[in-house]
Amino acid sequence: MKFYTVYKEDRPVRLSEATREFAARSLSGVYGKEASSEHMAFEMSEVPDFDPNASNYEQYGFCLKYVAQNAPIRICDEELVSGAATMGAAIKNVLPVTWHGESMFRASSHVTLDFQTVVRKGVGYIEAKIDERLTDPSLTQGQLEVLRSFKDCMEAFHIWHRRYLDALKDTRPDIYQTLLHVPFEPARTFRQGVQSIWFTFAFTRLMGEWPGIGRIDEMLGSLLRQDLADGTITIDQAREILASMFIKGCEWIGGEDIFCGSGDGQYYQNLILAGVDAQGNEVVNEVSYLVLDIIEELGIADYPVTVRLNRATPDKFLRRVAQTMRHGGGALAVYNEELVIKAFCDYGYSLQEARSFANDGCWEVQIPGKTYFMYYPFDALQVLLNMTLKLNTDTPAHFDSYEELYAAFRADLEKRLQDIHADIDNSRFKRLEDGSVEWVDTHPSAVTSVFIQGCIEKAATYFSGGPIYNVVSPHIGGAPDTANSLFAIDKLVFKDKKVSFDELMHLLKTDWKDNEQLRQYALNSYTYYGNDNDEADAYMTRLLGDFADIVDTFGGKCPLIHTSGVSTFGRQVEWIPFRSAVPFGRKKGAILSANTSPSPGTDTAGATSIIKSYCKADLRRLACGAALDIKLLPSAIIGEDGINALCSLMRGFVELGGFFMQPDVVDTKILVRAQEHPEEYSTLSVRVSGWNARFVTLSKDWQKYIIDRNGQSV
Repeated sequence: MKFYTVYKEDRPVRLSEATREFAARSLSGVYGKEASSEHMAFEMSEVPDFDPNASNYEQYGFCLKYVAQNAPIRICDEELVSGAATMGAAIKNVLPVTWHGESMFRASSHVTLDFQTVVRKGVGYIEAKIDERLTDPSLTQGQLEVLRSFKDCMEAFHIWHRRYLDALKDTRPDIYQTLLHVPFEPARTFRQGVQSIWFTFAFTRLMGEWPGIGRIDEMLGSLLRQDLADGTITIDQAREILASMFIKGCEWIGGEDIFCGSGDGQYYQNLILAGVDAQGNEVVNEVSYLVLDIIEELGIADYPVTVRLNRATPDKFLRRVAQTMRHGGGALAVYNEELVIKAFCDYGYSLQEARSFANDGCWEVQIPGKTYFMYYPFDALQVLLNMTLKLNTDTPAHFDSYEELYAAFRADLEKRLQDIHADIDNSRFKRLEDGSVEWVDTHPSAVTSVFIQGCIEKAATYFSGGPIYNVVSPHIGGAPDTANSLFAIDKLVFKDKKVSFDELMHLLKTDWKDNEQLRQYALNSYTYYGNDNDEADAYMTRLLGDFADIVDTFGGKCPLIHTSGVSTFGRQVEWIPFRSAVPFGRKKGAILSANTSPSPGTDTAGATSIIKSYCKADLRRLACGAALDIKLLPSAIIGEDGINALCSLMRGFVELGGFFMQPDVVDTKILVRAQEHPEEYSTLSVRVSGWNARFVTLSKDWQKYIIDRNGQSV
């Protein structure tokens, strides 16, 4: 059997035929379809013991235990680790229970849980902390209720664990012996470590949570190294075990379609590889290479993997990253960890803490197992077009100079961010008479809270200030389009005097219909952001700097860390109806820039120039992250020269001071063919925006966006 690749050579074969067949079946969507069609949710109005008059926390605890006791158990013949999230409603990011057909409890996402403690100390350690905390006589009634819900979660976990032990004892004694010890005890072998991570992860998914996993090679590397030294495992056996976890991570493929055309695979189950540990030592180990082996062979993109790079990243490892990347699918992205660590230190994190960073299950960075995170996206292009230029009114604005225009835009940008901050403040806190603030307890969240440090100690949930770090990040979208628009206005009106300001506003309101010649001039005569042109890039640099300045003013105004970030996460598709034509020549309805990447069609100078333009901004100030998408043609990465080119691209990204880069190797002709014959390309994966999706699961608009975006591949 073959797994799809855009590269001219087939993917390598290292795994057993049974494991490869298991992968093919899981990737076909059989398990996700089963969950969505047969086991969606439990209707609690039909459960005699459920008390609708109990408190919210009591109902939540009852439901956790009910799901754990009654969810179907799935054990596949080929699996080497066990545990499965078999309830379809969990794919919707909710606890799979309903009350008269309506979901009862939403779950969390954009969070990476404390799997390191699970592996090294065991869930029993967490359970003991809850018990000890409950002995504190000073606890309020509210705190007691929170901690009791944490106990309910642990009881549910034990119920589910016992059910799997009972099911495995006679059928799969090898897995049974492993699961006897983990995840409640510390993992002592590599297989126990993998099982511990997977079983805990699968339990949280069963309950509707979408967590990231984090630094898998750091968590498992020492266990594998010891097993190899003892001769209790071979590297091939270790690969089979880890591959089983990757395959089981595809169990939601083909399930409930909840992403409105933006593709499947958006469950935030990201992994991090490489980089330094808290003491500054390089993490790269045998597990790092095994992860690359598995992705390269099976093409599984459902665990988007991000590699932490630095100037000292081993050449051997970087080459393996490049070799894996060239098969396409967008399964690998890269951080420049040196810049990220500096950005975290700037925000007050200790150096050791900053070095431990992972992401939130997408690509925004956070300290794993310790952080509540929420981002608030907005469209800066709408701020310019509608708030500043007033193109959505009968009377557009008028400005006599570029600086007057920019001052008005900056004021509107600040107003938009103030509104976001007010929304955050009002939804998360209540103001007390003495001027202090108190967290609003929004809803139970024990399944996430017990695996986030700080929640047990504070007897507070993930959503009510429990974590050690509570972070919120306004994310600017459409920044390259906004910068290009400002640049085009300055050039067309004030510098080159090709058109008056009022006439340009008329053209934008009428979708350029009265002056196609000027539209073509604006589109083709200027060099925009993304081509290493200092004049054009200065508009982007100024915009991002002012955005970061404004966000920084919110620090200290509430118990949240405010960090700025740049993203669209594909919203440029849904923003289309709210945007007019733009000054740099694109008509209304065009799908414009993604994240910090150039507006489609405006970059003509190649990948290196894109990176140089991007790195001119002070990305260190965008501490949540700024994503750059780089699309590469298969012909550009062939053979030894292609590997060297990819390695140089990544080294250059680090050297120039990039933050986060999503390279993808895509053949546009194949995408067009997949549109026409989707049945032939069911496993073709593409990087979308912080996640990967099977191309055929995208809507026509999204497919068009991916094709148009890749038409500018370099």
